[in-house]
Amino acid sequence: MMRALVTGASGFVGEYLVAALRRDGAEVLPCGGPRDGGDYFPIDLHDVASLERALEAARPQVVFHLAAQTFVPQALESPLETYDVNAMGTARLAEAMRRYPGAPPRLIFASTAEVYGPRPASDYPLRENLDLQPGNPYGASKAAAEAMLRAAACSFRGDVVIARSFNHIGPHQSERFAVASFAAQLARIARGAPPQLRVGDLTAARDFLDVRDVVEAYLALARSRSTPLRTGCEVYNVCSGRAVAIRDVLRELIAIARVPVEVREDPERMRASETPLTVGDPSKLRERTGWAPKIPLVQTLRDVYEGALREGD
Repeated sequence: MMRALVTGASGFVGEYLVAALRRDGAEVLPCGGPRDGGDYFPIDLHDVASLERALEAARPQVVFHLAAQTFVPQALESPLETYDVNAMGTARLAEAMRRYPGAPPRLIFASTAEVYGPRPASDYPLRENLDLQPGNPYGASKAAAEAMLRAAACSFRGDVVIARSFNHIGPHQSERFAVASFAAQLARIARGAPPQLRVGDLTAARDFLDVRDVVEAYLALARSRSTPLRTGCEVYNVCSGRAVAIRDVLRELIAIARVPVEVREDPERMRASETPLTVGDPSKLRERTGWAPKIPLVQTLRDVYEGALREGD
């Protein structure tokens, strides 16, 4: 039976991951911030001692590090806070794991495709051996965290797996993110709100995955022992290999909702540093673990919309 510790367990991906681990019979310690309360073991990414207490309580074989500031606009507003939480918070977790007296657990670090930044056409699909060129503070914070983990793995013989996840969506995601915002607005229109849907840049294309497929990729990486660890650290893209324009995602959601809408561009939703295309190569993950996404995008969009309808009831 796997023993796992999950940071950021109260977040969008964390809740799905904890549920999947428990379905598999794993013993899980879900960790959250001081404000989460409830059943979450309290940790503070600013405090190594709190992370050490969590490791002592969990005695994990695997640590899934999901806790982060993940919203790009917030990172643009508060870059120092984002660097502190995402980069230094990860470094503090690595230090707590270095001090851990038991057998060293495997660390699955949830990174992001934002570390690649905008690229020339010749670089697509994005592969793990590309140099990192983050174009915003969020991407930079994750790239810095990756560098810190690689150094820790090399210096202290850690077992680190970096999962560079591309755009993932699903029911219960925050409306701060584009697809969740579209679905929530459409659900409100279906309930009688004015038929106006506000959007940002619809021209960008993204490599979308269902959050449930992302979680299965993390579990596959946790279980796999075929990962070469000469350097103590391996990197995997978690992606579909297919880019879909945000405009097409919106069209599909409107078709699912079956409501008349007027789409309006909202300057408040436009980003100054939008990456026009993000699509990755998932072949390394597939070859090493056998993982492949199973949930079609249209099914995910139906589930997102139906979830938005239920949340408004």
